[in-house]
Amino acid sequence: MYTMGRTSLLPLVCSVLALLSVCLVKAEDAYKYYTWAVTYGTRSPLGIPQQVILINGQFPGPRLDVVTNDNIILNLVNKLDEPFLLTWNGIKQRKNSWQDGVLGTNCPIPPNSNYTYKFQVKDQIGAYSYFPSTQLHKASGGFGGLNVYHRSVIPIPYPNPDDDFTLLIGDWYNSDHKKLRQSLDSGRSLAFPDGLLINGQAHTTFNGDQGKTYMFRISNVGLSTSINFRIQGHNLKLVEVEGSHTIQNLYDSLDVHVGQSVTVLVTLNQPPKDYYIVASTRFTRKVLTATAVLHYANSRSPASGPLPAAPAYQYHWSMKQARTFRWNLTANAARPNPQGSFHYGKITPTKTLVLVNSEALINGKLRYAVNKVSYVNPDTPLKLADFYNIPGIYSVDSIQSVPSNNNGAATIATSVIPSSLHDFIEVVFQNDENAMQSWHLDGYDFWVVGYGKGQWTPAKRSTYNLVDALTRHTAQVYPKSWTSILVSLDNQGMWNMRSAMWGRQYLGQQLYLRVWSAQRSFTSEYDIPSNVLLCGKALGHRP
Repeated sequence: MYTMGRTSLLPLVCSVLALLSVCLVKAEDAYKYYTWAVTYGTRSPLGIPQQVILINGQFPGPRLDVVTNDNIILNLVNKLDEPFLLTWNGIKQRKNSWQDGVLGTNCPIPPNSNYTYKFQVKDQIGAYSYFPSTQLHKASGGFGGLNVYHRSVIPIPYPNPDDDFTLLIGDWYNSDHKKLRQSLDSGRSLAFPDGLLINGQAHTTFNGDQGKTYMFRISNVGLSTSINFRIQGHNLKLVEVEGSHTIQNLYDSLDVHVGQSVTVLVTLNQPPKDYYIVASTRFTRKVLTATAVLHYANSRSPASGPLPAAPAYQYHWSMKQARTFRWNLTANAARPNPQGSFHYGKITPTKTLVLVNSEALINGKLRYAVNKVSYVNPDTPLKLADFYNIPGIYSVDSIQSVPSNNNGAATIATSVIPSSLHDFIEVVFQNDENAMQSWHLDGYDFWVVGYGKGQWTPAKRSTYNLVDALTRHTAQVYPKSWTSILVSLDNQGMWNMRSAMWGRQYLGQQLYLRVWSAQRSFTSEYDIPSNVLLCGKALGHRP
């Protein structure tokens, strides 16, 4: 930890103030340094040897444990044969979209090269994850847990757990990312996955003591499949979702959709034996299952009996459960003020976006689109094009904020929606397809104020939860349904809004939200990093 410089009068001033017991010397927030090497390796997650992506030789990658407001200095060394980036799923990158790690903000790290990420986990707590954003690399690994712990001076609305576990659950393919990418590039959709993994394995064990309470931080790091999580004989007490403290309801099981994270407390209050931990696919004809074991330290009996059953009902049940996730208005999160002190429901939105996802054939190949526009990444990151005033990289007229014609042919473009800093916007995700959707927004969390079946209309606003809706960074949208969110655009930058279902994202279901102020100021956005990587038409410019 580093301390901020003080003048020579500081000792004298503190000596005087100490007599009054009010001398406080504030230290700078901690700096944490990491070096990660990204390589290929061979593992057998589902029993078949295959090439995976390792970080420092680990699959999944190292768990990143930090504290609110820590500064992260992470040197990422790319030893793959392809350009590579990591993105920090749910980390807001306050005033710092330069570090977001997606192709709209960053040039990828070339093979046998490195880039040092420098960012702060400003005013955040909770369970998150990181993963590769480039070239479908996520399908081969490179993902890991990212946990932001509260500062000791900020209380949490539950007793400190005796320990905590990070569970990365997700679907998995026996084919590596290059074969899956080749399939997508040829115009085919992702096939059904080969299995599910928990922390990169089909079977693993978590140990605990009878009578103690443990925190389970669960993230769906898969490519395409919603997952239900449950523990045999034990209730799950939901306490946090993607940085929000929740009303602490008890659940038999929880649906966790692609890209989402939830945190639960589990008390080992059953007879001492082993119990099954189960993750299984939701809304799929064939149900895939991964199991782990919760092992009581004084257990003498292996896990036995049938696996705990998944929910008998499908989309309606899941939507009803989602509506029970509520903000704890009296609890704080990362800051000392209560979450409910921000009355989001009393703010009139300045703009409404209606985003309709669709499947399309473009030039004879499968693509996915938003408002009939299928996104393509330019050679020059949008953020660099903005900074250097490079024309022709993107157009803010390429996509409609509210679609006027759902019957027209889909097109390809680099789609960007302009917004002003401090706008407060309503976003409606309209899903007219028969497939589940999951939407993520970088740089923000947002209030998920409504779910509904059929077509959204302005009259649906009467059903919104404008009091204690949950904030999170990734929201599910059920088939033939809609989900509405409210977003306070207080974070300047170029922010990726994308499908968290990675095959759809890869084939165009994404766009960027340009949150902008004409006045350049350090109070609104940090300057371009001195170590920025340049590519495309930004080559030759100086940081």
